[in-house]
Amino acid sequence: MTSSAKDLQFRELKDTISELNKTNRALLETITALNKRIAEMAQEHDNQKEQIDFLTKKLFGRSSEKDINIPGQLNLFNEAEVCQDLALLAKDELEAAAAPPLHRKKKATMEDHFKGLPVSEVLLDIPEAERICDRCGTPLVKVGKTFVRREFCYVPAKGKVIEYYSVNYKCPACEETNGIPYIIKGSDGHPHMLHGMASASTVAWVMYQKYSNCMPLYRMESDLKLQLGIDIGRATLANWVISNASDLFTPIYDMMHRRFIAHTFIMADETPVQVLKEPDRRAETRSFMWVYHTGEDDGPPIILYKYSETRSGSNASDFLKGFKGYLMCDGYSGYNKVPNIIRTSCWAHARRYLIDAIPKGKKDDLTQPSVQGVMYINKLFTLEDVIHSKHKDTDGIKEERLQKERPILEAFWSWLEMQDPAKGSRMYKAVIYIAGHKETLMNYLKDGHCSFTNNASERSVKPFVMGRKNWLFADTPNGADASAMCYSMIETAKANGVNPYYYLCYLLEHCPNSQMTDDELGSMAPWNKDVQDHIQRQTEEAQRSST
Repeated sequence: MTSSAKDLQFRELKDTISELNKTNRALLETITALNKRIAEMAQEHDNQKEQIDFLTKKLFGRSSEKDINIPGQLNLFNEAEVCQDLALLAKDELEAAAAPPLHRKKKATMEDHFKGLPVSEVLLDIPEAERICDRCGTPLVKVGKTFVRREFCYVPAKGKVIEYYSVNYKCPACEETNGIPYIIKGSDGHPHMLHGMASASTVAWVMYQKYSNCMPLYRMESDLKLQLGIDIGRATLANWVISNASDLFTPIYDMMHRRFIAHTFIMADETPVQVLKEPDRRAETRSFMWVYHTGEDDGPPIILYKYSETRSGSNASDFLKGFKGYLMCDGYSGYNKVPNIIRTSCWAHARRYLIDAIPKGKKDDLTQPSVQGVMYINKLFTLEDVIHSKHKDTDGIKEERLQKERPILEAFWSWLEMQDPAKGSRMYKAVIYIAGHKETLMNYLKDGHCSFTNNASERSVKPFVMGRKNWLFADTPNGADASAMCYSMIETAKANGVNPYYYLCYLLEHCPNSQMTDDELGSMAPWNKDVQDHIQRQTEEAQRSST
């Protein structure tokens, strides 16, 4: 009986030990789960802190993406495989040093700032009664003049009303003979096709102020009343812009569009715009303004804006119908609907992701993977500058890129494959973005026409974005279309070195129409030498008349 009690006690102890083991395993699993959760929370905390630092930098810091140049920067990487590839960089650096130097732009003097403006002299003379020597009383003799100071004088705008009357002539002989007078009326020979009573210069001024100087119509309305005492409502100003842009700019816009799609390489971007009175849509619904820019080749630059109700890729597909070549754009998948294109991606975008991933205060820390990635891409930017300074032909650019930049790219992709950033971090997002666009980032090597970045089209978006901050929205689709026309004329004129205000005046005075051929319309384009000379003379005459 005693033995049975011991056996029972032994079995109870075994059961207790088994339960304790189960409890221990459960506790270990709980501890492991808690440790995992703590690690996840710590990583989440680090990601949130990184996000706060990033947003703080975006809100209060500098927005510049200046190169991070540190002597010997790439030789400090610890990865053996990368260091082996980076031996190629030393050779490239020596060759880059032997290339023609990139001279810094000379600092402009005060004379340079006001070059081209007419100069009038004001002589600070001595009153005639005081032109006597204080010592001996002899009359003073003029011996020359001495420069004292230089001032820039602004002449405010003026307005005037011009009334045109035709002088009429009749033939008295015909009236006596037939009883019906033969009458001839005088004419200036200009087609009066402008809408409203405004002159070409006035309509051009309204367009220029809104779309180049970002001034809303209500401010122009107030300014006209305060400065000139003219009471012209903003609705009238809007009608001048919409009607004249629609009728007179459409033919030249269509001609530019036909020339645009004949290019080999183009860039594209899009940005939201609010249009209040779109059919069957709420006023709060977002619409889009698309910007299309020709490549940085030797042809005249063309910049076209296009309004659409949605961001659907079919808008880009319709606009680029007939285009075959390389399209530089961001990662938006809607551009995949454009047929017959090879997409290229922007290396400035890739670098921006890495710059945003640099921890606060660590931009000089070469142990940071994000800094290392920026070093690689900075090297590519440097080589691009050197290559374009040496070669103007696209074949030479392509050959030099394959020779100098491909080894850097291969080293960069090897380095990228070795990165294992924490999930959710900014470096993780950078690696995912760049790895996902590897093919399109490499496509620029296929043709010398291709640009390395999409910066040109982003710069073209900026004037629209700045204007949108002031005038906020378009009232109707017609107004949005007119805005696209005006921005296209102004920014293309700027890109071709033409004064945009006088170019708008030129178009409104010469009234292009749909009956003209492309050659006739091309003679009115801002890249035409005769147009450029005409506007230059007009600018100089306006400057002389203001003195």
